[in-house]
Order: sequence, then C-alpha cells, then structure tokens
Amino acid sequence: MNLKAIAAGALVFLTAGAGAQNLNGAGATFPYPIYSKWFSEYKQQNPSVQINYQPIGSGGGIRQVTEGTVDFGASDVTMTDEQLAAAKVKVIALPTVLGAVVPVYNIPGVSKELNFSGDVIADIYTGKIATWNDPRIAKDNPGVSLPNNQILPVYRSEGSGTTFIFTDFLSKVSPDFKRQVGAGAAVKWPTGIGQKGNEGVAGMVRQTPNTFGYVELIYAEQNKMSFGAVKNSSGKFLRASTAGVTAAAASAAKNMPPDYRISITNAPGPDSYPISSFTWLLIPTHASDASKTKALVGFLNWMLDHGENEAASLSYAPLPKQVQDMVRKSITTIK
Repeated sequence: MNLKAIAAGALVFLTAGAGAQNLNGAGATFPYPIYSKWFSEYKQQNPSVQINYQPIGSGGGIRQVTEGTVDFGASDVTMTDEQLAAAKVKVIALPTVLGAVVPVYNIPGVSKELNFSGDVIADIYTGKIATWNDPRIAKDNPGVSLPNNQILPVYRSEGSGTTFIFTDFLSKVSPDFKRQVGAGAAVKWPTGIGQKGNEGVAGMVRQTPNTFGYVELIYAEQNKMSFGAVKNSSGKFLRASTAGVTAAAASAAKNMPPDYRISITNAPGPDSYPISSFTWLLIPTHASDASKTKALVGFLNWMLDHGENEAASLSYAPLPKQVQDMVRKSITTIK
C-alpha cells in the first residue's frame, strides 16, 4: 500500500479522535428512558459526541454535579439555595420534559383499574390503611371485590426526585402526611420496604402480591403494570396521560420563574393530572473545558429543536412553547 495513503489515513483517524468528545452525566431515573433515546440519537447524528449517563437517582445527580465529578447532572427535584451556594461549580437547572408519577399495585384477582384519593395514598404509606378492603379504598371503587390482604407499601430507598414529586403531592393533600413524613427526596417512611430506582420499585411491585408503589408512568407502561387513577384538585379521578401532564403545566408556563424552580403537583383544573412534574438537567454554566461546554450546548439546542417532538412517544409531555423559549435564552448564558 502507498505509504502516503497510509499516513494520510492515520492523520484523518487522529484528527477525528482528537475532535471526539465524551460527556458524563448522572442523576434521575424518572427521565432515563427519554434521555437514553435522546443521547443515542444525538450520537448517531453527531458521531464525535458520546454522552454517557448513569441513572443513580436525583440525589446522586445533584451531589455529583455540585462536586464537579460529572459534566452534567439530572434531577426531578429543584436544587435548594444551600445546595446551589455550596456547589463547587455554578449550576443552572434547565427543564427538559414533564412526566407523571403513578400509583402501581399488584392485587391477586383484581385486574380493574382502581381509583385513589390522595389522602388514601398518604394513609397507606403512614400505615393507617393496612388492608386492600379498607372502607376508604372501597368507597372510591364501588363494585370492586377487594381482598382482606395486608398492603405492603414500596418506596425508593435512595434520594429520589420521584419520591420528592410523590411526597410533595401527598403533603399538599394530607396534613397528617405533611406533619408525619413531609416532602423530600429522601424521607423517613413509617412503613413498607425500599427499592432502588424506578426500575427497582416497578420490579418489586410487579413480582410481589399485595404491594403498592409509585413510579414514573413509562415504567408502569413498559412493565405492563396496573396503575390507578388519582383524584385531582377538582375532585376528578384522572388516569395519567401526556394530556393530563400538559394541562397541569399550563398555568406554570405563564408564571415560570427565571430559575425554573416550580412545583405543579395538585395543579388547578379538571384536566390536570395531580402528580405531574418538570424534570431538569443540571448544567455547569462555566465549565473548565470549553470543548465540553460547546458539546453540551449543541445537545441542548438539539433537544429543543428535535428531542421535544419525541417526548410523547415515551409518555412524557414536551415543554410548553413559552418555557422552551425561556430555556433557549438560558442556554446562551452557558459559556
């Protein structure tokens, strides 16, 4: 073979390798299905950028990005003032999509979709409601034959944005739950058993009779699990859907704060699914590696231009147009 051709080929290979960029992120499991799809598609369209993501939970995502051990984090709970102040790098939280948390259950002999009031869910997790045939569950589900079996609540064992969304909702609808447990990414559960990740909770409930848990909608759908309708702020039992999440986000879109820290659980409106939330990517605004910053900005703009259109295919809701416009301006501040 011609030596000049070999040398030229080697130069092309080295140049391509030099331009390759690896981005490492970690955090929430709630948006992992859509992020996994996005990162793979972005790689196909931009072969020089490889985005690696570890779904370790929102708490881990916040911790790693604020310590500077990853290039970006992901969370379903907004960072506190204290976390932002203590971060080794300045971080901006950008909303990406919206999703729903659903109550999942495994009741032998019951295949019908059940209804759950928020205060009933709260009391299942505080132990006040211990059996499936409790009168309060039966009241919301007339005509359903519920067994006299003990309920085993399942919760997230690690710091979790899904837990924050779930407990934020329960704290709004149940004063007893707010007082006894409260809203948080990691709380002290009075009863039940913990599992890691949305996939861990989904797996436990799917395999274990008489369990009750909470997962992001796509995990329930992918695992073909029974999940219930939840009573919203208008008193309507509503099954989770992208339309219900979009309705919940409608009022927030008009009043979105500049830092995007907002809760939309128990949102007003008859069509609003009550356990809905934005999810956020946590991006360092002034990274030490300019090439990584450029690669992240490229992905974020692609996400708005193309990724949002794919959200509904995985049971997420895209950002409202007003919020997309805000995020696009925020991206310009990342240097």
